[in-house]
Amino acid sequence: MSENLNNENKKVIFSGIQPSGDLTLGNYLGALKNWVKLQDDYDCYFCIVDLHAITVRQKPADLRRRSLELLSIYIAAGISPEKNTLFIQSHVPAHAECSWLLTCNTYMGELSRMTQYKDKSQKMGSSIGVGLFNYPSLMAADILLYNTDLVPVGKDQTQHLELTRDIATRFNSTYSDTFKIPEGYIPKEGAKIMDLQEPLKKMSKSSDNPNSIILIMDPPEVIRKKISRAVTDSLGIVNYTDDQPGVKNLLNILSAIKRTSPEELVSYYKGKGYSDLKSDVADAVVAELEPIQKKVQELLKDKSYLESIYKEGAQKASYVANKTLRKMQKKIGMIPR
Repeated sequence: MSENLNNENKKVIFSGIQPSGDLTLGNYLGALKNWVKLQDDYDCYFCIVDLHAITVRQKPADLRRRSLELLSIYIAAGISPEKNTLFIQSHVPAHAECSWLLTCNTYMGELSRMTQYKDKSQKMGSSIGVGLFNYPSLMAADILLYNTDLVPVGKDQTQHLELTRDIATRFNSTYSDTFKIPEGYIPKEGAKIMDLQEPLKKMSKSSDNPNSIILIMDPPEVIRKKISRAVTDSLGIVNYTDDQPGVKNLLNILSAIKRTSPEELVSYYKGKGYSDLKSDVADAVVAELEPIQKKVQELLKDKSYLESIYKEGAQKASYVANKTLRKMQKKIGMIPR
C-alpha cells in the first residue's frame, strides 16, 4: 500500500520498444540505461509494444521470441519489475480501444505529415499498410492512457509526441478536460549511437547490414569483429569532431560506458591510433554486455517467472488504462458496459 501511495506522488513516465528486431547497443545505451536511472524517481510504465510491431508484417514465431527476449533484456539491464510496471501492449486491450477513439479525433493531414510515415511510404509504395499510417494514434493512446507526465524521446520521436499533445488538447477542448498534456523528457546523459558503417545514420535494429550494428546478444567475438571493421577515416588522429563521424561514434560509445567525457578520451588517445581506440571500445562493450547476456539466458529458461511478470504488469496497467478509457467513453457519449 505504501508503495502505491509513493507512486501516486511521483510523475509518470511511459516508454516502450518494439519487438520487431533484435535490440542493438544503441537501444541499450540510448534508452535502457537511462530507464534504469529513472525508476527510483518516477512511476514508470515500460511496455513491449507488439501492436506497433505488426504495422509491418512479422513472422509469428519471431514476434513471440522477441517479445519474451525483450522483457528479459529489460530485467537483465536493471529495470526492476518491483519498481516499474512491465507489460506487453496487446495484453491491455484498452490500448487498441483508446487508439480507435483517438483516431476518430485525428486528421488525415496530421498523420500524412509524419516524417516516419513519409519515409516508409516512399520505400514501400502502394503496399504500405493502414496500420503504419495510424501508428501515431496508437502511440498517443499508449501515452495518454496512463496520465503520463513525461515521455523519453529522441529527435526521431518528437514529431509523434507533438501530435499526441495536439490530439489530447483537441479531445480536452471538445469533451472537457480528460487527458494530462505530456512533455518530452530528454535525459542529460543520452548517448546517440550511430551506424558503424555509415556513421551519419543512427544505429538501427532494422539495418540490412549486420556489420553496421552491434546487437545486445551478439557473442564477444562477433562484437570485436564488428568494431574492428567500423568505419573511421584516413587521418589517423583521434579527435571528437563532426569531420570524423566514425571516430566520434566510437568515442561516444566508450564515453557512455565508461562515463568519461569524450574530451578526456581524446586527451588519453593523444599519440595513439585507431587500433588502440577500437580495441578499447570492443573490450568495454563486451564487458558491459556479457553480464546482461548471461542474465537474459537465465531468464529465458524460466518462462513461468517471465509469465508472472508480464501478467502482473498487465493487471496493474489495465487498472489505470481502463479508468481513462471509461472516462473517454462516457464523455464521447457511449453507454457504460
